[in-house]
Amino acid sequence: MHIFSKSAAIVSGLLFGSVATAQELVWTLEGFEAPESAYSDAARGTVYVSNVNGEPTGKDGNGYISRVSPDGQMQDAKWVTGLDAPKGLVSDGVTLYVSDIDRLVAIDIETGEISGTWPAEGAIFLNDTAIDSAGRVYVSDMIAEKIYGLADGTLSVVAEGKMLQHPNGLNMRDGKLLVAPWGQDLQDDFTTKTGGHLLTVDVETGSVASLGSGAPVGNLDGLEPDGNGNWIVSDWIAGAVYRVDESGTAKMLVDLDMGSADLEYIPDQSLLIVPMMLNNSLVAYRVE
Repeated sequence: MHIFSKSAAIVSGLLFGSVATAQELVWTLEGFEAPESAYSDAARGTVYVSNVNGEPTGKDGNGYISRVSPDGQMQDAKWVTGLDAPKGLVSDGVTLYVSDIDRLVAIDIETGEISGTWPAEGAIFLNDTAIDSAGRVYVSDMIAEKIYGLADGTLSVVAEGKMLQHPNGLNMRDGKLLVAPWGQDLQDDFTTKTGGHLLTVDVETGSVASLGSGAPVGNLDGLEPDGNGNWIVSDWIAGAVYRVDESGTAKMLVDLDMGSADLEYIPDQSLLIVPMMLNNSLVAYRVE
């Protein structure tokens, strides 16, 4: 896989927004195996972390979910095991939903047991997840360029096509699905000819639109609101974390190593938690 230089990432940041001042590193926690997604459960004082632990498309049963505290202590390294290559995480407060290559898996949070599995027809590389106010769960397929929705026990396609730009990160705002895509013209080394920019998807009609100007940002992975109307996104290839406003303008917050994956942001603590997939660690920054 092609590795972008840090200088290239910074120059890229200067093209579409200024680079923010350095943020405070709060903690680093090691001991993971290709951590892909972090998801905060404030009610239980825990952060769930998905571990691919093998090939991202390997049906090997090696994948698992860890639990850590928001202050960087390991609570349960292998809380749920027996998954293949778990990635995106989202919860309705009772059930934790996990994307797992070509299926969506439900975990009962109280018992830690798998309570449901839904195969995604035609899926290749399921990635991030999101949930709306009605409890409908969405999951992106980065390779197949599809977004699925789970409603009434049925998982079906709600949007598809090249307009999705290899969709990765998902989130919800005002009934619209927000998408952080990897980019256009995906290459064999997983780089793209054009970086992704934030999109909105109408889940009823499947229509796709750019958020703001549509200026390319990067090979986007994580997507979280900052609590002030903006979005925090990670660029897996370049390793950067950006804040993106409603106009689509991006400003670099943190310059990390390649492999910065599906991040979490806890607004009331100004705490950014980033799985470093290639470093087998989590890092947490205080971001203002």
